[in-house]
Amino acid sequence: MPKIRIVLADDHAVMRDGLALLIDAQEDMQVVGQAEGGRAAIEQAQDLLPNVLVLDVSMPDLGGAPVTAEIKQACPQVRVLALTRHDDQAYMQQLLHAGADGYILKKTPALELISAIRIVSDGGTYIDPRLAGSLVERLSAPGRARMHRQLSLREEEVLRLIAWGYSNKEIAMSLGISVKTVEYYKANALEKLDLRSRAEVVRHALAAGWLHEDAEPP
Repeated sequence: MPKIRIVLADDHAVMRDGLALLIDAQEDMQVVGQAEGGRAAIEQAQDLLPNVLVLDVSMPDLGGAPVTAEIKQACPQVRVLALTRHDDQAYMQQLLHAGADGYILKKTPALELISAIRIVSDGGTYIDPRLAGSLVERLSAPGRARMHRQLSLREEEVLRLIAWGYSNKEIAMSLGISVKTVEYYKANALEKLDLRSRAEVVRHALAAGWLHEDAEPP
């Protein structure tokens, strides 16, 4: 099977080299490029089109959010996993809003990082469990129940799969419906829950418990 192609972006060479050794030791992964700044990360993503960009969110020339937004606009197929020492909700929400597909802390164990890369590469969304828990707590149980009552079963199925990173075509194949029907349910669900972006769908999914460690796509 083809390996997961990865670009590492971090302004600390020691950090990049350590991550490269860890990743290249995996049979299914390969580091194809490294960048020491945000602008270099954008260039590497556009030139190499990796499966995953592991991106430090605090680089001196250009921060993680604008880098992510530009990459997602230029080459949306590149998955972005934000790697940071910041365990602040504001940083995470900023990156998710920009289009990041995952957010993981640098103090995370090595095997968890490898798992996060695989999840993001496969089209899923990974949020560091240390932050996911506190995000869930921001929405009360009655609030979550009220939101769920608004959705039909099919609308919820579609929204769950969107949160897991599935495309409209993949959702249509999974549920045995047309792409236009998927778009119809998606539009209804977003309108009912007042969600306007993929980042907001992911936040809703976290609050609903759809993306916890033991969860699986519907």
